[in-house]
Amino acid sequence: MTTMQTSPKVSSELVRNAAGRMVPTEVNGRPQTPFLGVGAYEPDGDKAAPPIRRCADYPTNGDKRVADLRTALEKCGLRDGMVISNHHHLRNGDRVALEVLKAADSLGVKDLMWFPSAAFPCQAEVIDLMEKRVVHHIEGSMNGPLGDYCSQGKMRGMGVLRSHGGRWQAIQDGEVQIDIAIIAAPTADAFGNCNGSHGPTACGSLGFALADSMYAKHVIVVTDNLVPFPCLPWQIQGNNVDYVVEVDSIGDPSQIVSGTTEITKSPDRLLIADYVAQFVRDAGILRDGFSFQAGAGGVALAFVGKIRQIMEETGVKASFVRGGSTKQLVQLLQDGYTSAILDGQTFDLDAVRSIASDPRHVPTSPFTSYNYHGKGNFASMVDVVVLGATEVDRNFNANVNTHSDGRLLHGIGGWQNCLFAGCTILAVPSFRDRLPVIVDEVTTYTGPGELIDVIATERGLAINPRRQDLLDAVKGSDLPIRPIEEIQAEVEQLCGGKPERPRLSDEPVAVIKWVDGTVIDTVWKVES
Repeated sequence: MTTMQTSPKVSSELVRNAAGRMVPTEVNGRPQTPFLGVGAYEPDGDKAAPPIRRCADYPTNGDKRVADLRTALEKCGLRDGMVISNHHHLRNGDRVALEVLKAADSLGVKDLMWFPSAAFPCQAEVIDLMEKRVVHHIEGSMNGPLGDYCSQGKMRGMGVLRSHGGRWQAIQDGEVQIDIAIIAAPTADAFGNCNGSHGPTACGSLGFALADSMYAKHVIVVTDNLVPFPCLPWQIQGNNVDYVVEVDSIGDPSQIVSGTTEITKSPDRLLIADYVAQFVRDAGILRDGFSFQAGAGGVALAFVGKIRQIMEETGVKASFVRGGSTKQLVQLLQDGYTSAILDGQTFDLDAVRSIASDPRHVPTSPFTSYNYHGKGNFASMVDVVVLGATEVDRNFNANVNTHSDGRLLHGIGGWQNCLFAGCTILAVPSFRDRLPVIVDEVTTYTGPGELIDVIATERGLAINPRRQDLLDAVKGSDLPIRPIEEIQAEVEQLCGGKPERPRLSDEPVAVIKWVDGTVIDTVWKVES
């Protein structure tokens, strides 16, 4: 690894990791291990654990309710510099995370690290709290305004972006120690048992909050639907909960959709979905008992419809499908085309209703689905996964975090974790806003090309030369299989040449973690 000079944003040196990217060896005061390559980092030690408590410290009648968030935070000993966590299952409808941080402001607390499983535009006011020094920095996926704020170098600490599985890994390995976890629960009892599948603000699974409930020093459940003990089914156990706060509303459940779960109407993108479904069939992946995962974007949803048509024609049924669950997956389950949905998060209200009523629709967590530092996970058992990207390059490396201008506008989600499926397909348009999506080198390196098998565009499909088995499987297919360099050259000619590289400074503003906790890339400040 090549060592470089210290950057003004970090107090440590920058080194070149195994992907050839310059990364800091220390972030927010914690030493870091640069990315060593896929499967090269070997963790050691024991899992983290929360502090031991006495049962006698809690109400003997099991009623853990307190008057409000401020009181709960005071009882948990909130003070400067602590780590506050939230989950994101309510997405852009969440009304809890911001209220928690505002309550911290009212208590005069400063320099908090906010550790959400993801942040959304509805939490843009956190920028004001960073300006007031209440929040020092964010370690979590940042979408929209918060990502743009970080890109401008305005956050006092560095952003740290992890996959869903990487977040679980960071908590269980003790890399991040949560002081107070806040769990917005659509239904809960006074003891703290809670779920996301029932109640007026039901959001489906609460799987992303499970690690927080198990490992945090203190846990506060916030609910707008208090039910008598026991709350059934419980996704979070009250034995891990310190206090329960009842509020009028935890959020707007209609906003869990967040505008993402609409099937594309673009002819080009529908063609991409058609190509992907045909590839799954022609490559021999489609067979009785196969499994697949597709996201909630327009092309991925169209793919689900296309693959269903082929399943109907061939009589093939899936053993399970992985979610983000959607109406389209629920229809597959109800019509007998799959035996189960393993649900990591619930993307629309049809899926919310399904998870509440159908035992075959199972809420899961990043521990079961994505945790790389464990004894296996569901992601590696999936036969084919269809994902997106903002950029891909000639070596099949991909970027899902920054746009062509270098701005940090997207989180990672489960994207990195899904790369370990049997076949990973990135379904992307060949250009966006007259800018080619296939580039010489990605702006931000989110995932290594050795784990990405197929790039599917409306101008053809490129198969990674590493996958000779897939190349052999589709010989004789009428699909437009083309070298990635050929597709790139055609699109560049159409768009008027190679895209300009973004104007970035030498000041790092965030890092991208790989699934094993090592640093795979740096996000640099955007030049104004």
